[in-house]
Amino acid sequence: MQETNLTLDASNDRPIESLSDYEIGQDNIQRFGLDVHNPVFAIAAIIVVSFVVFTLSFPAQAAAEFGALRPWLTTRFDWVFMGSANVFVLICLGIIVSPWGNIRLGGPGAVPDFSRLSWFSMLFAAGMGIGVMFYGVLEPLNHYLAPPFDAEAAAPAQRRALAMAGTILHWALHPWAIYAIVGLALAFFSFNKGLPLSIRAAFYPLLGERVWGWSGHLIDVLAVFATLFGLAASLGFGAQQSSAGLAYLFGLPDDHLTQLLVIGGITLVALVSVLRGIDGGVKLLSEVNIAAAAALFLFVLFSGPTVQILERIGLNTVVYLEYLPALSNWVGRDDGYFMHDWTTFYWSWWIAWSPFVGMFIARVSRGRTVREFLVCSLLIPSFVCIAWMTVFGGSAIDQYVNVGYGGVADTIRHWAPELAMFRFLEELPFAGVTSALAIALVMVFFITSMDSGSLVIDTITAGGKLDTPLVQRIFWCAFAGLVAAALMLGGGLGSLQALTLATGFPFCLVLLLMSFSTLKGLWQTSR
Repeated sequence: MQETNLTLDASNDRPIESLSDYEIGQDNIQRFGLDVHNPVFAIAAIIVVSFVVFTLSFPAQAAAEFGALRPWLTTRFDWVFMGSANVFVLICLGIIVSPWGNIRLGGPGAVPDFSRLSWFSMLFAAGMGIGVMFYGVLEPLNHYLAPPFDAEAAAPAQRRALAMAGTILHWALHPWAIYAIVGLALAFFSFNKGLPLSIRAAFYPLLGERVWGWSGHLIDVLAVFATLFGLAASLGFGAQQSSAGLAYLFGLPDDHLTQLLVIGGITLVALVSVLRGIDGGVKLLSEVNIAAAAALFLFVLFSGPTVQILERIGLNTVVYLEYLPALSNWVGRDDGYFMHDWTTFYWSWWIAWSPFVGMFIARVSRGRTVREFLVCSLLIPSFVCIAWMTVFGGSAIDQYVNVGYGGVADTIRHWAPELAMFRFLEELPFAGVTSALAIALVMVFFITSMDSGSLVIDTITAGGKLDTPLVQRIFWCAFAGLVAAALMLGGGLGSLQALTLATGFPFCLVLLLMSFSTLKGLWQTSR
C-alpha cells in the first residue's frame, strides 16, 4: 500500500500533507457493486456471517457458552471497566477547562452543518434512546428494592437517595464521557488533520504509518465487532419492550416469534432510512423522536406532583455527586450484584456502543469548538438523563412507597423488565394513549439506532468513506438485525449482554490508547 508520509504539524491546525484526496483504500476492491476496505470488510463480514450461522444452528450450545462468559468477565475485569470509565470522565472535564477547548473542529473558519436542536436530537437519539425507555422506570425502583452497598436495611429516604444516585451513575457523566472521547478523537483527526473518518485514524500520533497496515486493520475490526454487538444488545432490549407493549395493548403473543417479527419489520424500515442518508432519514427521525419523548416526559411530569418532581431533579443531582466517588470505586466493594450485574455491564455496553455513537456524532459535529462539543455531548445529556430518570423512576418509587402500587415492582420480582414502563403508565391517565406513544418511541429509537449504527459500520469497513454503494449499507443493516435475532434465539438478553461484555473488554483498551493519542494530537496543535 502506498505510504502517505503524513506528519501532524504542531504549528497549525492541519497536516503537512493533507489526506483529503487520499483514500486509505488503495487496496480497496470495487467489484460486485462493492467499494470496501480490504481486508477489514472481508474479515468482519466472514466472522459475523459465521457467528450468525453458528448461533442459529446450535442455539442451546450458544446460550450455554454465552451464559458462562458474562460472570467470568464481570468478576475478573470489573476494575478494568470501572477504572477506565473514571479516566474518560476526568479527561473530558480537563479538556473542557483547558485552552484546547477553543480549538474549532474543521479549522477556524468551519461552520456547523446542523442547528443545535438537530445536532442534539441526533446525538441523544443515537446515544441513549432505547435505553432510557427500557430502564427509565425499571432501574430506579430496582435499586430501591436492592440498593447499592447492600443497604436494604437503610431508612426509606436513604434507599431512595442511593437508588437515584446508582441509576444516575449509569446514565450521566460516565457513558457520555466514553462517547465524547471517541467522537472528539474522530472529529479532530478527520476535520482538523485531514485523516479519514475511521477509528484507526485516531491512532496516527502513536502508530504513524502503521495505522494503514495490520495494526490499523485490527483496530477497525475490533471497532466493527464492538459496534455490532453493542447495537445488537440495544436492539434486543427494544424488541423485547416493543413485543411486550404490543401484547399489553393488543393482546398479541409476547414470544420469540413476535420479537423476531418486530426486529424484521424495524430492519426493513431502517433500510429505507439508511438509503435516504443522514438528512433524509436519521435527522428527520431523530427530531420526531425527541419531540415525542419530550411530550411523554411532560405528560408524566404534569401528571404527578410537578413542583416536588422538579425539586427532586436538583436534589438527585446533588445526591449523585455526593455518592459518585463511592459508587465509581471498585476497591473493597461487597455489593457484587450492583457492581457486576449493573455497573460493569453498563460500562462494557457503553464502550461497545462508543464506536457507533462516537463516529456518528463526529460526522455531524464539524464547526463546533472542542469545548462546545464536549459540553453538549457530556454535560447537557447528563442533565437530561438526570431529569428523565427523576421524572420516570422517581415517580415509580412514589407509586410503590406512597401509593402502595406494586405493578412495576412485580415486573422486577418476576423478571419481566420489558413491561415496567407499561405497568407504570397504567396508573396514570390516558394509559392506552401513552402506552401507544411509548411503543412508537421505542420503535423509532430502534430505527434510528439501527440505521445510524449500520452507516457507521459501513464507514469503518469502507476505510472511512462516507459515500459507499447501496449494497454495502443494505448488507450491514440487514446483518445488524440478523445478529440481534440470532442472539435473542441463542439465550435472549443474557446472550446479548455477554457478547457486549466480550467485545467491550478489548475495545476498552483501545479507548485508553485513543485517549492518550488524542491528548497528544491536541497538545501538538496548541504548541
